[in-house]
Amino acid sequence: MNVKDRKNVTHRSSPRPSRLDRPRSAGRGFEIVLIAVYGIFALSATARSLVQVLRDFSFAPVAYGLSLLAAVTYIAVTIALVRRGRGSPVARMLCVAELAGVVIVGSLTLLDPALFPDGTVWGVYGKDYGFVPLLLPVIALIYMSRARGSGPAD
Repeated sequence: MNVKDRKNVTHRSSPRPSRLDRPRSAGRGFEIVLIAVYGIFALSATARSLVQVLRDFSFAPVAYGLSLLAAVTYIAVTIALVRRGRGSPVARMLCVAELAGVVIVGSLTLLDPALFPDGTVWGVYGKDYGFVPLLLPVIALIYMSRARGSGPAD
C-alpha cells in the first residue's frame, strides 16, 4: 500500500470519542465539591435527625421533624446533582425549597423559641453548622444559574 492509499483508509481501531465517552468529571470541579458538601450535609443531617426522632421525638416534635425534612432535602439535592448535574431543574427547585426552609425555620426559631426546645439543622439559619445551611443553597443557585447561561451542561 503506498502513501496515497494510506491517507484514504479510515481507521476503525481508534474512533473519535463522542460526548458520552468523555469523562464526566472534566470541567466539573466546583460541581463535584458542591455535591460532596451536599453529601456531607445529607449524612450529618440524617444522623442528627434520626437520633433526635428515635431518642426523644415527643420532647420537640416540630424541631425534630424539621431536622428530618432538612435531611431529606439534602439527600434529594445530592441525588439530583449527581444524576443530572448543574443544569438539573429538579436540583434548582430543591435548592429554592431548601433556601425557603432555612429562612422560614430560621425565622421561626427566633420568633417563637417555644416551638424549638432543642436545635434543628436549619435553626437560627443553620447556626449549629456555621451558617452553611443558609449559604449552601445560595451558592448552589448562583452556580446553577451561571451554568444555565453558559450552554448545556454535560
